[in-house]
Amino acid sequence: IGVICILLCLAVGIANLFHLDIIILFGIICIISGLILIFVEVPLLLRICPTSSTFDNFIRRFTTNYMRAAIYGVMSLIQWLSLIRYPTSLIAAAVLLLLAAMCYALAGLKGQGFVGSKTLGGQGVAQMIV
Repeated sequence: IGVICILLCLAVGIANLFHLDIIILFGIICIISGLILIFVEVPLLLRICPTSSTFDNFIRRFTTNYMRAAIYGVMSLIQWLSLIRYPTSLIAAAVLLLLAAMCYALAGLKGQGFVGSKTLGGQGVAQMIV
């Protein structure tokens, strides 16, 4: 769900940049959320892309299910707030981000450890590069 959230946030964020009111701000926030999620969900990018140590430390906070649920939940809440003005396609990002937050929270409650994917640059890939 995380990778789909990335794509959806970027897509609907760009699509909502063409409004001529406050929705532009929510579109920009959605794009930024998508970019942050890229680094959260694809840890290999932290090793490849030149980023500051402050940004790296911020992204490394989200390694547990509960922290991922929190960031997805906050991002979802921000997109739900875009409905204050009027409904747009940002609601799709809000719904999917909320679904991802609930999945991570449920995994945390069940005591399941986070499992990284080698396809997305998890533990195994990162160690191969070093």
